Amino acid sequence: MSFGNLRVFSGIQEGLILVLMLVTMLVVIYVDIEFIYKVGIVVFAIAIVFLSTLASAMLRLQKELRENQLKQA
Repeated sequence: MSFGNLRVFSGIQEGLILVLMLVTMLVVIYVDIEFIYKVGIVVFAIAIVFLSTLASAMLRLQKELRENQLKQA
């Protein structure tokens, strides 16, 4: 997943996120469970994607800040 020139995920992370979303869609469409469980599964999957994006971006920013501090020292 890339946002312009800012690349958030590596190739493996992108693949895992795509598999998660594919499995989520298959479960929601084909599994015969109550609607509230389907909503819960979708919310859980979206939360995982959001939190992994946030964590990856924060780690990348922290790495850049550390590199800038080392250059200044």
